[in-house]
Amino acid sequence: MSVDSSNTAASDMATSDMAKKVRNLVVVAIASILSIAVVLGIRTTSPAASLSEMAEAAIPLETAMANGKPTLIEFYANWCTSCQAMAPDIQALEANYANRVNFVMLNVDNTKWLPEMLNYRVDGIPHFEFLDAQSLEKGAAIGELPRTILAENLDALLSKEQTLPHAQISGKLTEVDTIDTPVVGAGGSADPRSHGAQVVN
Repeated sequence: MSVDSSNTAASDMATSDMAKKVRNLVVVAIASILSIAVVLGIRTTSPAASLSEMAEAAIPLETAMANGKPTLIEFYANWCTSCQAMAPDIQALEANYANRVNFVMLNVDNTKWLPEMLNYRVDGIPHFEFLDAQSLEKGAAIGELPRTILAENLDALLSKEQTLPHAQISGKLTEVDTIDTPVVGAGGSADPRSHGAQVVN
């Protein structure tokens, strides 16, 4: 074997090793980018995030009570699985009834809304209150329910019917304890992260 062919073989082997290293580096880079994209995708589409975004975009309670339109108030919490499950339906209803019905979202974890929670007897979420154009209570729907039930109640509000077709209806819900009855943890102290939640099947 000549020196030239030996050098060529060594050069080919070095080029082959370099090509493998580059290929492996490209594969690792693509895998990393895909992993980051998946994590970001999960975070941006998580139900809790969408509930927070929906609440940010919702009409303030004070505005809803004064603008002469029917109102749907939803009492919710980001940790409530039934609230999360219903979020796409609420978004669809809000799109369908835009500019005709106020959509208000009140987070039960915010003690600011305790008077409203007591007034509307909120002991499970999601809790939907239907108010007419004069902000008078017409009915409630509690728990995870089909979108059509909420839509039928909204239609009745818009047509100024005396009673709602589903004035008092309940589905799967998450119980909420008020401040008067906090959930006590294993150490005998109230657990601030529990929010008094118990899932009811």
